[in-house]
Amino acid sequence: MKTLRALFTPRGGIHPRYFKEPSAGLAIETLPLPKLFLVSLSQHLGAPSRPLVKKGDLVLRGQPIAEPAGYVSAWVHAPTSGVVKSVDSRLTANGQLAGVVTIEADGLDKAVESDPVNGDWTTRPVRELVDEVLKAGIVGMGGAGFPTQVKLLPPPGKTIQTLIVNGAECEPYLTADHRLMLEQADRIWQGVLILKRILGAGQVRVVIEDNKPDAVAAMEQAMKGTDGDVELVIVKTKYPQGAEKQLIYSVTRREVPSGGLPMDVGALVENVGTAAAIQAAIVDRRPLTERVVSVSGDALRTPRNVLARIGTPFSDLIAFCGGLTEATAKILNGGPMMGIAQSSITVGINKTTSGLLALSQARVPLFTSMPCISCGRCVTACPSGLLPCTLSENMEAENLEAAEDLNILDCIECGACAFECPSHRPLVQHMRQGKTKVMQRRKQREAEAKKATPT
Repeated sequence: MKTLRALFTPRGGIHPRYFKEPSAGLAIETLPLPKLFLVSLSQHLGAPSRPLVKKGDLVLRGQPIAEPAGYVSAWVHAPTSGVVKSVDSRLTANGQLAGVVTIEADGLDKAVESDPVNGDWTTRPVRELVDEVLKAGIVGMGGAGFPTQVKLLPPPGKTIQTLIVNGAECEPYLTADHRLMLEQADRIWQGVLILKRILGAGQVRVVIEDNKPDAVAAMEQAMKGTDGDVELVIVKTKYPQGAEKQLIYSVTRREVPSGGLPMDVGALVENVGTAAAIQAAIVDRRPLTERVVSVSGDALRTPRNVLARIGTPFSDLIAFCGGLTEATAKILNGGPMMGIAQSSITVGINKTTSGLLALSQARVPLFTSMPCISCGRCVTACPSGLLPCTLSENMEAENLEAAEDLNILDCIECGACAFECPSHRPLVQHMRQGKTKVMQRRKQREAEAKKATPT
């Protein structure tokens, strides 16, 4: 095992204030069991899960309460034992309406009986391990929420040469991955080795930003003595260094093509939290029913890193952290750059909730949408090499064809352009709207072409 510094730095990026100090030095604390859980059926990319329970049903911790509704979907499990109070559509932490299973806890926290461990994972068939990952409901826990089992089964002709483990955690305020690496490095590393076996990857690269030297030391200790092409790579602190394509370039200097996937360049990226969840599923036979959340912000009385069950209401997390100050202006699910503003705190955390932030008006940008002054700062900041200023103007003019031609779908919605814009234009909102409309336009064209094709 080697430790080295990355030789390459991706284009663009910014250097915001990171505000990690309030929680970076705080150990993970376990949240007392809430009385009510709001478990979303759409906390991953792809098709929402299909409910398996109904009002009045009794459930046990770890019991499946929803099944995948397609190839790109995920299992969902009960976070505790109790009774199902409702299965209905309501607002979720993702800012959208989705199916939600509301569970009233009985306080017993009784778990469903799990099958006995089927031998040593180092000798079990790979497909059996992938099925365990699927049944555990594991999705990417760094924010995207892509169902993990899909990434572990690349199509014919695609080989994963390099497994990259993302411990960069480049978003301001967030320290959940940092604390996980400090306190559970051995568990993360075992999860990484399981991933390596499943993928058959010859190279493993664990990547951490250079503002986390204590996490580097912890992971070095966990990886010590490992044979093979294994490296701990220290990258420069820069946002969005932890983005998938940017991480691949920093480590391998391979560029994922426009419209392509990491597997197109022989790479696969998994978050350290995902690796820990895989270890829990394969070794401890525990499905994904809890995660670490950084609860922070200048409008929160007592920042903490909290181990909380999936479906825990934001209100319970906030109360555990001393409550909000009178200066609270915005609540975010996630970090300040890519997080989603909340209209209510009566929503449950999901598998991708890495942070819950309470910010005062002083920390909340005001978008005035003044005219573009053609300064080019957004172009310099864009890590994807796009022209955010031009794309934004195209969206205001509803010129979808021009936006598509300028590769708007390559936008990773990191917010670096909006951060740099002196005119305070809502660039990220324009990109998100544009991507949605361009995708709808593509689907419409495909449907019309299908109708026009003779059978």
